[in-house]
Amino acid sequence: MATPLPHADALTAEEKASLTSGKSFWESTGVDRVGIPSIYLTDGPHGVRKQREGGDHLGIGDSVPATCFPPAVALGSTWDPQLLERVGNALGDEAKAEGVGVLLGPGINIKRSPLCGRNFEYLSEDPILSGRLGAALVDGLQARGVGASLKHFAANNQETDRMRVSADIDERPLREIYLRGFQHIVEHSRPWTVMCSYNRINGVYASEDPWLLTTVLRDEWGFEGLVVSDWGAVNDRVRALVAGLDLEMPSSNGVTDAQLVAAVASGELDESVLDTAANRVIDLIAKAVDGADASADYDRDAHHALAREVAGRSIVLLKNDGILPIDPTAGVKIAVIGEFARTPRYQGAGSSQIVPTRLDNALDELRELAGSSEISFAPGYALGGADDAGLVDEAVGVAAAADVAVVFLGLPGEDESEGFDREHLELPAAQTALLEAVLAANPRVAVVLSNGGAVRLSGWAGRASAIVEGWLLGQAGGGAIADVLFGAVNPSGRLAETIPLRLEDTPAFLDFPGEAGHVRYGEGLFVGYRYYDSRDAAVDFPFGHGLSYTTFDYSGLTAVQSEVGLEVTVTITNTGDRVGREVAQVYVGVPGSVAVRPVRELKGFASVEVGAGASREVTIVIPSEDLAYFDSASAAWTVESGDYTVTVGASLRDLRASVVVPVTGDAGLAELKIDSTLGEWLKHPIGGQILGAAFAQGAGAEMGAMLADPAMLRMAESMPLNRVASFPGSPITFEQLEQLVAVVNAQVHAAS
Repeated sequence: MATPLPHADALTAEEKASLTSGKSFWESTGVDRVGIPSIYLTDGPHGVRKQREGGDHLGIGDSVPATCFPPAVALGSTWDPQLLERVGNALGDEAKAEGVGVLLGPGINIKRSPLCGRNFEYLSEDPILSGRLGAALVDGLQARGVGASLKHFAANNQETDRMRVSADIDERPLREIYLRGFQHIVEHSRPWTVMCSYNRINGVYASEDPWLLTTVLRDEWGFEGLVVSDWGAVNDRVRALVAGLDLEMPSSNGVTDAQLVAAVASGELDESVLDTAANRVIDLIAKAVDGADASADYDRDAHHALAREVAGRSIVLLKNDGILPIDPTAGVKIAVIGEFARTPRYQGAGSSQIVPTRLDNALDELRELAGSSEISFAPGYALGGADDAGLVDEAVGVAAAADVAVVFLGLPGEDESEGFDREHLELPAAQTALLEAVLAANPRVAVVLSNGGAVRLSGWAGRASAIVEGWLLGQAGGGAIADVLFGAVNPSGRLAETIPLRLEDTPAFLDFPGEAGHVRYGEGLFVGYRYYDSRDAAVDFPFGHGLSYTTFDYSGLTAVQSEVGLEVTVTITNTGDRVGREVAQVYVGVPGSVAVRPVRELKGFASVEVGAGASREVTIVIPSEDLAYFDSASAAWTVESGDYTVTVGASLRDLRASVVVPVTGDAGLAELKIDSTLGEWLKHPIGGQILGAAFAQGAGAEMGAMLADPAMLRMAESMPLNRVASFPGSPITFEQLEQLVAVVNAQVHAAS
């Protein structure tokens, strides 16, 4: 039960206005007169970033130590909601210990382009995966009495001109790709707050878009929480309040509060709108007060151990020619090469940077686990990126004397950050030159990557014996890498984004980052794997890909429609000699659909651990809502009737079993209009019969005979029927056409 606090009707207009903006950079405003306290909101998609007192004016300076968990780019590769719920629990415990009421995260924006500088904060290029994993983080956090702030709502898919650019998106891809994850989390996990983004959507700032913040978020999805601005996202305070934005952050030092009071006084703003926003702020404060615990603390060692477990589960083994795992008891000579092994890059740059409670590095952790194996080290390159022949020569000598070389490569922090987008997908030239030299000295090379977004591997991937995609792994990532390389952890991470062959192959290449304040989402629905798969285009590593130190077989696939949707069951057998975790992925296609669709789309998944030689039957439920597409004509979600192809596999390009399932969709029929085409009329179950009867007799018989010729029908079926009625000698007059439309639509309504 929320702590009872006064409602807005007990406040003056000035007090109400003050509640709807910040007191400081990170605190909400309280009203001492009536006992309404302030609460603390702070950044934290992967850790609690509470700034120390007296921090910088941009709010990105020094912060108190907290566990730096793997960022979202790594968490997405776990494909495991239960694991992410545990991370959410831990974040909640740490937030509560620091007196934080709302943690600003998770970020679930779609990775439209691999160039987005903030991709390390986002989970996937797919909305189903992002939605499920984001919901788990929200559930875990709020179970501890700390609010989540689901962000950035919406279409924040680039950093270039991010505070002004208009993301110009047709409604169907906006709904199906960019809003779908938000919808799932709002409807199923009920976040306390949603954070609106900086950008405009189809010309309107997200902070002052009533369609986005009220019609969709509240009226359609049933959101009952508070909408907070991204820090500095408010363009017009009065318009924003009317649109549905309740809390402006950070403080404007009272400037925009006065604008609200003046608007109420002049009659420009109905005071009831201000009351609604103020009451939402009060409700949020009451929840945070109820969740607070001044004695709260957390076990730093246990959280570090969890961070290591999660990091190990995030690592994706892209390639392995048998070089991994390395047996630490076999006396192997291991050359560890690359400064990132000693000086890890473990998180992204910008507002999410955490001061870790401790920091592991891979070199020390490898030495700790090496057993009888011998480890030598050479930095190979300087983090500044300058060529250094001496460092390369040293690394070549170390590699030549070793049985295996483990080369650590990745992107320096200055190459990807909040605030700007990447310009290319390349690793630093000094690093690729080092790799070429090492490969020439010793072909037994395992490459370990540290990067917040996809990098091009096609120049050398075919020659490396193994590739380990480490992403950014948080403060315990060094230990996790050692665990995977030595086989203490069997890798189970799967790609949540496609790794392309070239930047030029990516779906948004021609429409990113836009110009003149606009970016056109010209690829529509075909984002990420939907594009590559529908074009049957080659990629370096496909969506969902990831190897294991064991192997899995799939058998017994069945799929049936039930009251809740599709229930897909498959048996997974571990055919290897060690325990492993498989991620079973369910893709659904609708051949012959009336709508344009990708060949197949991810609709469900399950991460399951299977013992060596054992089998597990797994049932994955796909809710009916996830089978629906957004029908632009009716402006409604629609489940189409027809035969659906359900395919299960280990990745998008490693599909193991398939079955066709008849699906009974929504019963309603579309209405017809006078400008519906001849083809649309003839294909309509009711319209086709009525129009066919009209063309079978009298003046319509000649038209019916013409349409009996397939070539003539194909030519004519795209013509709107009102255009046919306008031709001289047409068998259908405008009056008759209007009567036909009325008859058809009356029967449509009766049928539904």
